[in-house]
Amino acid sequence: MILLYATAARLDEILSVKIKQIHMEEKKPYITIVGKGQKTRTLYLLPKAVSHIKKYIYEVHGKPADLDAHLFYSRVGGKYAKLTEPAIDKRLKKYAKKAHEKCPDVPLNIHAHHFRHAKASHWIEDGLNILQVSFLLGHAHLETTMVYLDITTEDKAKALATLENETDKRIAKKWKNPNGSLRGFCGLKT
Repeated sequence: MILLYATAARLDEILSVKIKQIHMEEKKPYITIVGKGQKTRTLYLLPKAVSHIKKYIYEVHGKPADLDAHLFYSRVGGKYAKLTEPAIDKRLKKYAKKAHEKCPDVPLNIHAHHFRHAKASHWIEDGLNILQVSFLLGHAHLETTMVYLDITTEDKAKALATLENETDKRIAKKWKNPNGSLRGFCGLKT
């Protein structure tokens, strides 16, 4: 769950990660993800995620870890077979149920994609623009990223207030400059 949120990667991208794709000893730790269409992208990791990943690798893979092993592998298939999406879904539901008992806001029907959506929304709230988020998510088209633009109730209220002010005759027209011409506002010579 930490890696899903930290990277906003697709579930299959995370399940396909091998130990050799994780670079935690670098100045800026990162993970190399192979996404749709075999496109490779680099996703940087924050210290908390690095700490959890290091602990996980040590406990699950031992030292030294086999670089060709999947980070999340199947008990049935072994270290060279990635864990399946249904197996992850089962675990997510299990932990969501436990979390829901303590905090009813946690949805019971959680999916891995919720982490991707949440991280993308948080990036936008933190000031990244839609192009940057699109790049980080590995989207080929900007339109795909647009679904991550969660508009808050506060944003809606501000937008409505702007619309209401537009009908107020006392508010100066935004396009007008001191001499009142659109040509001057655009910086064109008369």
